[in-house]
Amino acid sequence: MRRLSRGRAVLAALLLAGGLALVGDALWLRAKAALAQVLLERAFAASLAAGGRDVRPWPSADTVPVARLSLQGRSLVALAGASGQALAFGPGHVAGTPEPGEPGTAIYAAHRDLHFRGLDALAPGDPIAVTRRDGRSVRFRVTGRRVVRFDASGLDPAAPGRRLVLATCWPLDAVTPGPWRLLVEAEAEG
Repeated sequence: MRRLSRGRAVLAALLLAGGLALVGDALWLRAKAALAQVLLERAFAASLAAGGRDVRPWPSADTVPVARLSLQGRSLVALAGASGQALAFGPGHVAGTPEPGEPGTAIYAAHRDLHFRGLDALAPGDPIAVTRRDGRSVRFRVTGRRVVRFDASGLDPAAPGRRLVLATCWPLDAVTPGPWRLLVEAEAEG
């Protein structure tokens, strides 16, 4: 009987340790993303002050801040490129898409559980503001949203107009990767 109790205690301790490790990992990811946004904000402000010159947020950074997105009462500094490494720190401006406000469709991607959490709450008419590193500010209005397969978005960076798309994985509450993406689409004002 004592042996069975000891086995249960060991199992409980292992489960507790595993659970604490998972919680710690999740908290570390969120803390790293929050700290990164502070450092990115400083680098973005320095870039604006330097006329749009690239300013690395920390010495080993392999990307630079390129824009500030303002939506849902939050301000997020976006990085050049949408690699997995960049997305750990903030939204990424997808390579090969135009700057916001230029002809075509500018695309930003971010993780659903970090920087683009709650993206599904954006509705037609909601504002999104983008400040580019050259200091130009562009205001957009949400025109709609849709869920598509990652390989069938139909997005064309060279499409006519001045558009913005925010993209993230779908569903927002999923814990594993999947093929679906939520796209929030917006048009430039004026």
